[in-house]
Amino acid sequence: MAATGPAPDRGSALLEIRDLSVHFGGLRAVSAVSLSVAPGEILSVIGPNGAGKTTIFNVVTGLYRPTAGTIALAGTPIATLPPHARARLGISRTFQNIRLFRELTVRENVRVARYARTRAGVLAALARTPAMRRERRAADQTVTRLLARLGLRDRAEVPAKHLPYGDQKRVEIARALATEPRLLLLDEPAAGTSVGEAAELMELIRRLRAEGLTILLVEHHIRVVMAISDRVAVLDHGELIAVGPPETVRRDPAVIAAYLGEGA
Repeated sequence: MAATGPAPDRGSALLEIRDLSVHFGGLRAVSAVSLSVAPGEILSVIGPNGAGKTTIFNVVTGLYRPTAGTIALAGTPIATLPPHARARLGISRTFQNIRLFRELTVRENVRVARYARTRAGVLAALARTPAMRRERRAADQTVTRLLARLGLRDRAEVPAKHLPYGDQKRVEIARALATEPRLLLLDEPAAGTSVGEAAELMELIRRLRAEGLTILLVEHHIRVVMAISDRVAVLDHGELIAVGPPETVRRDPAVIAAYLGEGA
C-alpha cells in the first residue's frame, strides 16, 4: 500500500533534476537521469548495488559536482552551490554509513546541525552578547523538542558511540531535521534495523510527510519502499529504467529483470 497523506502538488516540483550525468574518469555512475520531486511527496529511488542511487544523493547535496545536467530547488539552480549553501536553502540528508560525531553526546550532535539556522558570528559568541545567548537558548529548546520527537530524550547526554545501531540512525535523522529542511534525503534508513525498528521508521516518515516535509528516499528494504512511497524510481547501471506508483513499478518487466535477471 502506498503512503497516505496529502496528495503531492505535481504542478511545480520542489526538486528538479534534468539530464543528470556523473562520470568518474571512464566510469559512468549516472547517465542522463531526469527526476522531479513534488512538494509533500515521498519519492523512493531503488536499484541494484552500484546503480547510482547514492551518487544522485551526493550530487543533490553538493558532495559531487555533476558532469552534465541541471538541479534546481524550488526553481533555484543549485548545481554549483556548496553543501552549506544548499542546507540553508532547505536540503538535509542522512548517510548510508552513519556519520555521527562519536565522542559527542546525542544532544551535542543535534545541536551542531542547529547552528546552520543561527545568525551569531564568532565575535558575538566570544562576547556572549544578549542576542547570542537568546539564540543559544532557542537552539537548545529546538534540540530538546527534536530529541523528544525521535524518542531520544533519555539518551540526550549519552555519547553517540555508546548508542545501539537503531538509536544512532534516529540521531542522524534528528540532526538532519535540526536544519529545518524542506527536502529531506534519507539514504537507506532501514538498513540494519529490526522489523520493529523498520515499522517505527515508516511511521516516522509518514508523520514527517504529513507535517509538510518532502522526502527523497534511497532504500533496499522493498517492504518499506512499497509501504510509504507515492512514487518509486528505479535505476540500473546509472540509468533510469522506470518511475511511477509502487504497484506499477513492481510489475514492470524491466525492473523485474534488473533485480532477478532476464529469465525472471
